[in-house]
Amino acid sequence: MPELPEVETIRQQLSKEVVGRKIKEAAVTNGKTVRRHKSAKAFRDLIEGRTIKGTGRLGKYLILELDDGTSLVVHLRMSGQLRRAKSAKEAKEKHTHVVFTFTQGGQLRFVDPRTFGEMFISTPPPEGTKVAVSPASTVAMGGEGAATRQRIPELADLGFDPIEDVMSWERFAIVLRARSVPLKTFLTDQSMISGIGNIYADEILFAAGLRYDRLTDSLSTTEVRRLWRALVEVLAEAIKHGGSTLSDEQFVDIFGKPGGYQTFHEVYDREGAPCRRCRTPIIKVKHQQRSTYYCEHCQI
Repeated sequence: MPELPEVETIRQQLSKEVVGRKIKEAAVTNGKTVRRHKSAKAFRDLIEGRTIKGTGRLGKYLILELDDGTSLVVHLRMSGQLRRAKSAKEAKEKHTHVVFTFTQGGQLRFVDPRTFGEMFISTPPPEGTKVAVSPASTVAMGGEGAATRQRIPELADLGFDPIEDVMSWERFAIVLRARSVPLKTFLTDQSMISGIGNIYADEILFAAGLRYDRLTDSLSTTEVRRLWRALVEVLAEAIKHGGSTLSDEQFVDIFGKPGGYQTFHEVYDREGAPCRRCRTPIIKVKHQQRSTYYCEHCQI
C-alpha cells in the first residue's frame, strides 16, 4: 500500500500537472471506486465542470481542491494508481476505473487492479461548525493538518501527519507515551500518526535503533528524541527519492515511473541479507499479522 512518501510524491506531481485544469467529463466504469456516493452519476454531477484549484494530502489520502469549495479525496489503498495521459488517445491501462478528461486536453486516470481504492467528493461543514478530531492531532503546534481536518470531516479521525502538522519532539513524546503499545503498532496506527505503514515503520525503527516490540512508555528521553529524528529524516529522504516501489511494482508515479527509495532500504524486504551497519543477517518476523524486518544487533 502506498504510504506517506508515495502519496506526497503524487501530490507534488499533480500540483504541477493538473492545478488550474477544468474537468470536462468524468467517466466511471466501476462504481465501487466511488462507493461513498449513491451512484456514479451522483459523483459525476459533483465534479464535472469543476476546476482544480490546488492539491493537498493528509496521511495516505490525496486531496484535489475544487473551485466550489469541495474536495476530491483519493485513497489508493493496496494497488491504486493515478496516471496522467497527455492525450485521450493514449492506450488505457488495464483496470482503469475512473477517467477525468480536461477541457484543455489530456486526462487523469485512476487504475486499481484490486479495487480497494476509492475516491469521493467531500463538502465542508457549515461555517462555524467545530469538527471533532483525533486527540493525537491536537498536540500539533500548527501546520495545514488542522485546517484540512475541519474542511474534510471524513479525515478528522486521522492522527498527526509528520509533514502537514508542525510537531516538536516534546509534543511527539506526549502522543507516544499516551498508551503502552509496541512501537510498530504505534507507528502504524493511523489514529495516532497518519501516513506510516509497514515499510517506513521498519525503516524508522532501524534508523532509531529500536526494536519493533519495545513498548512506547519504555523509551528514555534520548530514545524518544532519536525516534522522532528518525521518523522525520526517513520520510524526508523517501519523498526526495520518489517513494518506494517493491517487487510487485504496485506503486508508480503519475507518469508510470517507479520510486527509487527501495534501493536505500536498510531492513525492509531484506531478510537474510547482511545489516549494512554490523553485517548481522536481517530477521523477518510476524508482528500482528504484519511482516516485520529488523536487525537484532542494532535494534534494542
